[in-house]
Amino acid sequence: MSKVAIVTDSNSGITQAQAKDLGVYVIPMPFMIDGKEYFEDINLTQDEFYKLLGEDASVSTSQPTPDSLMKTWDNILKDFDQLVYIPMSSGLSGSCQSAYMVAVQFYEGKVFVVDNQRISVTQRQSVLDALEMAQKGMNGEEIRNKLEEVKFESSIYIMLDTLYYLKKGGRITPAAAALGTLLRLKPVLQIQGEKLDAFAKARTSSQGKTIMINAMKKDFEERFGGMDKGDVWLAGAYTFDKDSAAEWKKEVEQAFPGYDMHLDPLSLSVACHIGPGALAIAASRKIHV
Repeated sequence: MSKVAIVTDSNSGITQAQAKDLGVYVIPMPFMIDGKEYFEDINLTQDEFYKLLGEDASVSTSQPTPDSLMKTWDNILKDFDQLVYIPMSSGLSGSCQSAYMVAVQFYEGKVFVVDNQRISVTQRQSVLDALEMAQKGMNGEEIRNKLEEVKFESSIYIMLDTLYYLKKGGRITPAAAALGTLLRLKPVLQIQGEKLDAFAKARTSSQGKTIMINAMKKDFEERFGGMDKGDVWLAGAYTFDKDSAAEWKKEVEQAFPGYDMHLDPLSLSVACHIGPGALAIAASRKIHV
């Protein structure tokens, strides 16, 4: 039986400390902030990041270099026969494709890169699922195939507090941002599969929360077999505002009786594009092996 390591990146929301407790490995995502390189959860904390963002620092995201990936994988493979690498969705970053090319060229039969279209708390759940499968004796190829088999069995809705960072990143026009700001719109975005897409526009935070909860209830009924089946992991995420996030958790759990919502801060790679004050609800189907 192969000894299989589970590896992800910091977009999963799993911290370095949590990774040690779980027995997995997390590759930190790199950032350039005002010309200086940072690595999430290594020399850049959540609080430091939002302080720099609030000071209107120039922030850009990057991806782990092939060399850094290979060094990390080589070190892990000293103690394991194989590793499964679960990066963020290929629809949101080129890091997945880059890792896949390195794995195919240099690590055939050793490294299995998973493209299962996940990010943040749904990516975290994939890591937990992979860890369980490894503990049950599945090899790297089997784990990758199972995760990719259910890659579209997840859903995320995100409400933004501000359009400023979408405008700054060139993802909406200045005119659209100005109109949205004037009308105090709270855009709700969705991730179902590869891409981050517009879903709805709310006039208030309360309306936006209702939109997200109702959309997720619809997904439960139409995609996940109904709330009573209990075949779904429910999760939430937020940027910066812990008090609002705690209140959001209570609201969601009241709307989904019997479900405990796991809550994490959104990874900084996502947060830099949407800014503070965002709230999200997410779900992924449970894997049965």
